[in-house]
Amino acid sequence: MFFPETGKKYYIEWIGSGHSAWGDFDPVTKKFTGDYGSKYRGSVTPKESVITKENGFNDIHEGKGSAYSKVNWLHEQWKKENDYGKN
Repeated sequence: MFFPETGKKYYIEWIGSGHSAWGDFDPVTKKFTGDYGSKYRGSVTPKESVITKENGFNDIHEGKGSAYSKVNWLHEQWKKENDYGKN
């Protein structure tokens, strides 16, 4: 996520099993049908993640829930800690 007001960028990856249930939901069988391959997995495994200390990311957060809410909260905290927007 990019915040133009401060120029800060936050990088988000959804860490999981590397596979999510993608396809068309069949209401009769109550199953997903169709195979969209590994291109649309919905997450990456921890091993596949590019958000690592080795890649220069020093402030790494993990958690459950909305990643966007977490990033917004982190950005508001950063603004408070850095007196951003105060005259």
